Amino acid sequence: MDSDGIPDAAVRIESDGVVFDARDVALLRAVDEHGSLNAAAGALERSFAHAQRRVVELEEAFGSLVERRRGGAGGGGSELTDRARELLARFDRLGAEFTGVADATLSVFPGTVVELHGELATVETVPGAVLTLVPTDVGVDREVEVSVRADAVTVELPEEAPAPDATSARNRFEGRVSEVVTGEAVGRVAVDVGTETPLWAILTTDSLDRMALGVGADVVVSFKATATRAIPQS
Repeated sequence: MDSDGIPDAAVRIESDGVVFDARDVALLRAVDEHGSLNAAAGALERSFAHAQRRVVELEEAFGSLVERRRGGAGGGGSELTDRARELLARFDRLGAEFTGVADATLSVFPGTVVELHGELATVETVPGAVLTLVPTDVGVDREVEVSVRADAVTVELPEEAPAPDATSARNRFEGRVSEVVTGEAVGRVAVDVGTETPLWAILTTDSLDRMALGVGADVVVSFKATATRAIPQS
């Protein structure tokens, strides 16, 4: 979760190389609520200059989003354009679709707890060590199943993936796409990381098109420790 209380999410809308995400949603909704970009930035505890630059950047990619009103009898301010409201509605639809697909798509693979770190544990699995949340009554050498929600998995092309020490996603593996399932706005990608069942990830169709992902493509997948759960095997 980021500084504005926005949960991490895979929902993103891309246009001309610019990504519209949850932070941008929060900014536009704050403009709508407070009636000005300055007030919106203040409510979100962001720099007005930074917020202004971000709106300009978004508008260059998505079109007019915030209409500025000059001072007058009613004072100045800002309001959202129809384009901005359409973009917010699309983001909400994507979020609902992501949630539905994620609830039905869970990757599970077995492993053994080799080290404990408070509420986290290192679990040795076929593709490598996974850092995951674990119940307090699970000890070292316990056999577990590590589950990962598809919406928590990030897929990147090898040449675009950040260095391992440049991301908060502690779990990172190289793999190969084994299946691509596309929908109207959301697609699913199965990545073979050496386990019996693949690791699934959810991406927008915009991302799938931009990355030109297909069966056989080499990718890097990553996910945060807090996005996984280790369940003891009975």
